[in-house]
Amino acid sequence: MRAIRAARLFDGLSAAADPLVLVEDGRITAVTSGGAAPEGAEVVDLGDVTLLPGLVDAHTHLAFDASADPVGSLAARAEAGPDAVLERMRRAARRALLAGVTTVRDLGDRDHLALRLAEETRADPAAGPRVLSAGAPITVPGGHCWYLGGEVSGPAAVRRAVRERAERGAGVIKVMASGGELTPGIPVHEPAFSPAELHAAVDEAHRLGLPITAHAHAAAGIAQVIDAGFDGVEHATFLTADGPVFDPWLVERLAASGVAASLTLGLAPGSPPPPPRIAALLPALEKGFADLHRAGVTLVVSSDAGINPAKPHDVLPHSIAHLAQITGASPRAAITAATATAARACGLSHRAGRIAPGLDADLLAVPGDPLRDLSVLATPAAVFRAGHRVV
Repeated sequence: MRAIRAARLFDGLSAAADPLVLVEDGRITAVTSGGAAPEGAEVVDLGDVTLLPGLVDAHTHLAFDASADPVGSLAARAEAGPDAVLERMRRAARRALLAGVTTVRDLGDRDHLALRLAEETRADPAAGPRVLSAGAPITVPGGHCWYLGGEVSGPAAVRRAVRERAERGAGVIKVMASGGELTPGIPVHEPAFSPAELHAAVDEAHRLGLPITAHAHAAAGIAQVIDAGFDGVEHATFLTADGPVFDPWLVERLAASGVAASLTLGLAPGSPPPPPRIAALLPALEKGFADLHRAGVTLVVSSDAGINPAKPHDVLPHSIAHLAQITGASPRAAITAATATAARACGLSHRAGRIAPGLDADLLAVPGDPLRDLSVLATPAAVFRAGHRVV
């Protein structure tokens, strides 16, 4: 048994002083405040730090290398064979873990390599975070990220695609409900699938016991996603032909639905500015995200790591600070959006996102108090994955 001491604790929902967290066989067995460690326990006194749940990045792409051309780089590695792609994914996963990200939800790879990586980190938790994989995202012919291999057309084909991913071991289904920035020529502000296809995807995923989330920039696509009963919506930028339009009626529908909006925020320090077209949208997007927060939309903060140089796989701590900055969310709420709420959105509340008995001992310790200063999240003092200390 290991007994981990710290000065402070935030368990994903509430704070405490002088915590003692008991860990055995990779799981948390008890959480107390003060008191002596059990006789015979290995005591790890971390000193003047705050102990947090390991972070959950609910939107990442381990197969993309955060280069200026992640799609072209992936294609080049794929030419060398799946082992070359997988090795790069291992490095990305390890980088995330060392930043305190103990769970990642990979929402788009090729050849189901993230499932192989999930098996590896399950067998050796110190090698990387827990990996929840969607496989290739389901997309229309020629749709966003078609090059990952998930093109389908029609409700029957959509159902088959969901079943195929479930049979391979996917932990989540992802559907491209609009265009995206990594696929030129596909309208970002227009829906991609028909309502019948989206309903088929949700029905099949839920029949198989899997959560399902939708990439949706388009405001009309977000409305379709809510109607179809998806569990989550990625990006949620409410784009129209005239730019972002966070229609209050649709925002209220999103809040009432309970659908989790995963906002892919955060940039690595020193990153180059975004392209002018994207920069022009940012003021309206930031105001709209603040509107989502005020309306009570269930918010998850994630990173979209891997898609460009500003999004390395250890960027999530900056995403959390970004959420608080642009929405007015408290530090406590921002951290919860990347721990307890993110784990719930991923269907992992029984394993991750909290410091509580019975959950995996995935822990992050940071200097100082992140409930006062979120910047300390970027300087981990210790990281534990299933009880194994990796930092």
